[in-house]
Amino acid sequence: MNQRLLAVLPLLAASFATALHADDLIVRISDSDAQKAALTKASPDYPPMAKQMHVSGAVTVEAEVTTDGDVAKVQPVSGNALLSSAAVSAVKKWKFKPFTAEGKPAKAVVRLSFNFTL
Repeated sequence: MNQRLLAVLPLLAASFATALHADDLIVRISDSDAQKAALTKASPDYPPMAKQMHVSGAVTVEAEVTTDGDVAKVQPVSGNALLSSAAVSAVKKWKFKPFTAEGKPAKAVVRLSFNFTL
Protein backbone atom coordinates (compact mmCIF):
# COMPACT_ATOMS: atom_id res chain seq x y z
CA MET A 1 0.00 0.00 0.00
CA ASN A 2 1.14 3.54 -0.72
CA GLN A 3 3.15 5.12 2.16
CA ARG A 4 1.16 8.36 2.00
CA LEU A 5 -2.12 6.50 2.18
CA LEU A 6 -0.89 4.55 5.20
CA ALA A 7 0.02 7.82 6.93
CA VAL A 8 -3.39 9.38 6.24
CA LEU A 9 -5.61 6.42 7.23
CA PRO A 10 -5.25 6.87 11.01
CA LEU A 11 -6.07 10.57 10.66
CA LEU A 12 -9.19 9.81 8.63
CA ALA A 13 -10.32 7.19 11.12
CA ALA A 14 -9.81 9.58 14.05
CA SER A 15 -11.70 12.42 12.39
CA PHE A 16 -14.56 10.08 11.47
CA ALA A 17 -14.80 8.80 15.04
CA THR A 18 -14.88 12.31 16.51
CA ALA A 19 -17.57 13.33 14.01
CA LEU A 20 -19.97 10.82 15.52
CA HIS A 21 -21.79 12.27 18.52
CA ALA A 22 -24.78 11.13 20.56
CA ASP A 23 -27.02 13.59 18.73
CA ASP A 24 -26.01 11.93 15.45
CA LEU A 25 -27.96 8.80 16.38
CA ILE A 26 -30.84 8.27 13.99
CA VAL A 27 -33.78 5.99 14.70
CA ARG A 28 -36.52 4.83 12.35
CA ILE A 29 -40.02 5.15 13.75
CA SER A 30 -43.08 3.33 12.47
CA ASP A 31 -46.32 5.10 11.61
CA SER A 32 -48.10 3.83 14.72
CA ASP A 33 -45.25 4.80 17.07
CA ALA A 34 -44.95 8.20 15.38
CA GLN A 35 -48.68 8.79 15.84
CA LYS A 36 -48.32 8.01 19.57
CA ALA A 37 -45.31 10.32 19.93
CA ALA A 38 -46.95 13.24 18.12
CA LEU A 39 -47.68 16.11 20.48
CA THR A 40 -49.18 18.35 17.80
CA LYS A 41 -50.81 17.05 14.62
CA ALA A 42 -52.11 19.10 11.71
CA SER A 43 -54.53 17.27 9.45
CA PRO A 44 -53.93 17.70 5.74
CA ASP A 45 -56.45 19.86 3.90
CA TYR A 46 -58.00 18.12 0.90
CA PRO A 47 -56.67 20.07 -2.08
CA PRO A 48 -59.55 21.72 -4.01
CA MET A 49 -58.06 20.63 -7.34
CA ALA A 50 -57.92 17.01 -6.15
CA LYS A 51 -61.56 17.22 -5.05
CA GLN A 52 -62.58 18.70 -8.36
CA MET A 53 -60.75 15.93 -10.23
CA HIS A 54 -62.14 13.24 -7.85
CA VAL A 55 -58.62 12.18 -6.86
CA SER A 56 -58.41 10.07 -3.73
CA GLY A 57 -56.03 7.52 -2.26
CA ALA A 58 -53.27 6.80 0.19
CA VAL A 59 -50.21 8.99 0.64
CA THR A 60 -47.06 8.12 2.56
CA VAL A 61 -44.49 10.71 3.60
CA GLU A 62 -41.18 10.46 5.42
CA ALA A 63 -40.16 13.15 7.89
CA GLU A 64 -36.87 13.89 9.57
CA VAL A 65 -37.37 14.86 13.22
CA THR A 66 -34.76 16.76 15.24
CA THR A 67 -33.64 15.81 18.73
CA ASP A 68 -36.07 18.48 20.00
CA GLY A 69 -39.04 16.85 18.25
CA ASP A 70 -39.35 19.45 15.48
CA VAL A 71 -39.91 18.38 11.89
CA ALA A 72 -36.86 19.39 9.86
CA LYS A 73 -37.74 17.97 6.45
CA VAL A 74 -40.61 16.08 4.81
CA GLN A 75 -40.60 14.13 1.56
CA PRO A 76 -43.37 12.23 -0.20
CA VAL A 77 -42.73 8.50 -0.52
CA SER A 78 -45.82 7.41 -2.41
CA GLY A 79 -49.20 8.66 -3.55
CA ASN A 80 -50.71 11.14 -5.96
CA ALA A 81 -48.70 14.37 -6.22
CA LEU A 82 -51.77 16.57 -5.63
CA LEU A 83 -52.47 14.76 -2.38
CA SER A 84 -48.82 14.36 -1.36
CA SER A 85 -48.23 18.09 -1.28
CA ALA A 86 -51.10 18.51 1.21
CA ALA A 87 -49.70 15.75 3.44
CA VAL A 88 -46.20 17.25 3.32
CA SER A 89 -47.54 20.70 4.28
CA ALA A 90 -49.47 19.25 7.21
CA VAL A 91 -46.59 17.16 8.60
CA LYS A 92 -44.28 20.20 8.56
CA LYS A 93 -46.51 21.58 11.34
CA TRP A 94 -46.28 18.48 13.54
CA LYS A 95 -44.32 18.35 16.81
CA PHE A 96 -43.10 15.12 18.40
CA LYS A 97 -42.04 14.04 21.84
CA PRO A 98 -38.25 13.80 21.45
CA PHE A 99 -37.02 10.35 20.49
CA THR A 100 -34.11 8.54 22.17
CA ALA A 101 -31.68 5.79 21.29
CA GLU A 102 -29.43 4.11 23.82
CA GLY A 103 -30.83 6.53 26.40
CA LYS A 104 -29.66 9.60 24.49
CA PRO A 105 -31.55 12.15 22.36
CA ALA A 106 -31.76 10.97 18.77
CA LYS A 107 -32.84 12.30 15.42
CA ALA A 108 -35.61 10.24 13.89
CA VAL A 109 -37.04 9.34 10.53
CA VAL A 110 -40.78 8.76 10.71
CA ARG A 111 -43.11 7.37 8.06
CA LEU A 112 -46.67 8.60 8.14
CA SER A 113 -49.59 7.51 5.99
CA PHE A 114 -52.71 9.46 5.15
CA ASN A 115 -55.83 8.30 3.38
CA PHE A 116 -57.66 10.89 1.32
CA THR A 117 -61.26 9.91 0.63
CA LEU A 118 -64.04 11.93 -0.96
